[in-house]
Parts: sequence; C-alpha cells; structure tokens
Amino acid sequence: MNRIFKFLFKILLWFIAVSTMFVVLFKWVPVPFTPLMVIRYFENKEANKTNNFKHDWVSINDISKNLQLAVICSEDQHFLNHKGFDLNAIEKAIVNNKNGKRIRGASTISQQTAKNVFLWPQRSWVRKGFETYFTFLIELFWTKQRIIEVYLNSIEMGNGIYGAEAASQYWFKKSAKVLTAYEAAAIAAILPNPLNYRANPASNYIQKRKNWIVQQMRYFGPLQYE
Repeated sequence: MNRIFKFLFKILLWFIAVSTMFVVLFKWVPVPFTPLMVIRYFENKEANKTNNFKHDWVSINDISKNLQLAVICSEDQHFLNHKGFDLNAIEKAIVNNKNGKRIRGASTISQQTAKNVFLWPQRSWVRKGFETYFTFLIELFWTKQRIIEVYLNSIEMGNGIYGAEAASQYWFKKSAKVLTAYEAAAIAAILPNPLNYRANPASNYIQKRKNWIVQQMRYFGPLQYE
C-alpha cells in the first residue's frame, strides 16, 4: 500500500511540476495550438469536411482595445477585479440550475482561457477540477493583460477560425488592430456559439447582442490594466 501511495505522490508531483512549467512558459511564448483545434481538425476529417484552419497569433498591442473591451463586457465584466472566479455568478448559476434554469456568465475569461489552452472541451467534474487548478496557476503567474492576450489568440471565432486576427480578417477583411467598436462587438456577440452564429452579416439576434455589448462598453469606460 505504501508503494502505491508513493507512486501516486510522485505522479502528482510530476504533474504539478510539468503543468507549472507550461504555464510559466506560456507567460511569454505564444500558444501554437489548443486541444480544441486538434479535436476540430479530426472531427472535420472524419466527416469529410474541408479543414479551413486559420490561426494567426498577434501581440496584444495588435488587437484593438475595442475587441478587448467587447469580450470583457460580453463574457466577464468583473475580469479585471476577480482572482479567476466570479463567486456571485457561480452562486447565481447554482440557484438557477436548482430551479431548472440556465445562466451564462458563471465561467470567467480566466477559466475559459485555462480550459481552451490546457484542457479538452467535454463537460465533466474531472475537467472542471483541472480547470480550477489551471485557472489558479494562470492567475498566479500571468497578468490580466496576458490572460486576455492568450484568450483572444486562442478561442474559436468561426468554423476553423481561431484568434482575433484570423477572425478579423475572416469577418471584416481587416486587421484586428483597427476593429471598430461595432465590429468588435459583432465578433464578441458570436462567442457563445461561433459555429452557428455569424459576425458579418449579423442576424437580428446577433445585431441585438452587438448593440447591447456596445452599450456595455460605453458604461464600462476606457480599458486599463494594472
């Protein structure tokens, strides 16, 4: 029994060491690909669909402040203040789940970044546990600006479209650096379901979400990182 515990303890130490190493590495190094990118590639291949893969990593300085602000206002308005977890949103989600309702917004940008970069998309308590662990690590080692930089360079923003630059070129034929507030809001509006929603031309639903996001951006004010 002692041998088993020692073996498991060594595995745990190795996991902590390796995972911490990758988190520290990605504090400076661009994330080349994510598990979701690989999964989507093989899903399309199995379904005999064309893999229209586009992913162009760019610096946070080459991503419009409009887009940074738009995703914060649409996905996680307490992003700059929390430590990775929005406890109020989690409590509301628990209450709504008990009442048979669902609520968006319980998962923060930090949690989404941890999931996108290090984990698989399937929902389970095991994955949620790993997500909590990696969220803690990136909040510990990365700045908020780095988290939003990795998030905006890694998330799915269309069929085979990953990251702000690829999305901006795909939807608006321009660099992510020069996106207007409404263009940025259009991209942010499709994030809940980027495979089924279109940023341009926008449906009535996306147009309403876009207008709401722009309104929230005005209320939020200028984006400033510590």
